[in-house]
Amino acid sequence: MTDTLTALQALSDEFTALRRDIHRHPELGYQEFRTSELVAERLASWGYAVTRGLGGTGVVGQLVRGKSGTSGKRLGLRADMDALPIQEATGLPHASCHAGLMHACGHDGHTATLLAAAKHLAEQGDFDGTLNLIFQPAEEGLGGARKMMEDGLFEQFPCDAIFAMHNMPGFPRGKLLLREGATMASSENITITLEGQGGHGAMPHLAIDPVVAGAAIVMALQTIVSRNVAPLQMSVITVGSLQAGEANNVIPQRATLKLSVRSLDREVRQLLNRRIRELVEAQAQSFGVKASIDFQGGYPVLVNTLPETDFARQVALELVGADNVELQTAPLTGSEDFAFMLEQVPGSYLFIGNGDAASGGHGACMVHNPNYDFDDGNIAIGAAYWVRLTERFLGA
Repeated sequence: MTDTLTALQALSDEFTALRRDIHRHPELGYQEFRTSELVAERLASWGYAVTRGLGGTGVVGQLVRGKSGTSGKRLGLRADMDALPIQEATGLPHASCHAGLMHACGHDGHTATLLAAAKHLAEQGDFDGTLNLIFQPAEEGLGGARKMMEDGLFEQFPCDAIFAMHNMPGFPRGKLLLREGATMASSENITITLEGQGGHGAMPHLAIDPVVAGAAIVMALQTIVSRNVAPLQMSVITVGSLQAGEANNVIPQRATLKLSVRSLDREVRQLLNRRIRELVEAQAQSFGVKASIDFQGGYPVLVNTLPETDFARQVALELVGADNVELQTAPLTGSEDFAFMLEQVPGSYLFIGNGDAASGGHGACMVHNPNYDFDDGNIAIGAAYWVRLTERFLGA
């Protein structure tokens, strides 16, 4: 156990209480008014220069130390703040007090962890340069990272490198998992609308059936992965929704398909988007229906840069030892909008184990599940990691 970790464990009770307070009051993306106010007040009380409003409800706390001051190195650390539209089922004393909303992904824990590190660094941090703590709204599918960047995040707060951490159920508490290169998949949300000609189900020859066209498109889309993408390249096309009509004897006018598309390679992402458009338009034409395709945006592939990931690995090894570190963990097919930040600034996104089957409890439950909860034992470990990384990167 390092001195840094011992020091952060002394703050455990304070920030466990804070984390549970945030958990009891979840807020959806771009609505994190209470959470961002709490973050801003805490940062200001510890001496950070606080900027509010980036990305709507985003907060940045800046601390400049040492001889070089603003002319020295510049580090960014990011935590997300938003919750999910899920009804909590944990039954815990600190369960959500808002029906239909909960912190089912651990963003409450990420925020509390970075705040614990912020307090320690303000009071005892030994570094030379500029520390930018970024508390981001709307990670859950709404692109809060991109919105903060559009509002001038890196123009106002330049960073030489940026890092973020996410809890990961299925691994023991405190185990640190790192990876260089493509680490999380891109995501696309695509809606396909097929316009046919409605009619009586007993006289299909007098109608143009968008349901049949939709069914053919669902099956044909699967050939993109099996026949256009190289077998060793991960890609997924999921049709999660096919909606058309209400009555059994009516051919509807319209059918709508909703797709989730993922890949771990930027070129494969472009290939998937191109082939989806080509295939849908050709299939629609063959059935005589009109197709409109709405690419509703998504997240790019999250790519960790090698020098920054190697640096993050060394910090992990120093803090918790080789037995508690995975140096090159497997990539994930989930998506994360920190990928936008990594397209502009080099850096690395790592994971911290939130509990496995052996430990049981809510921490081992997968995220986005009504029974999930962040493991408060990770606050001290994660905060100690941020402190050690900051002091190493901005070495006095």
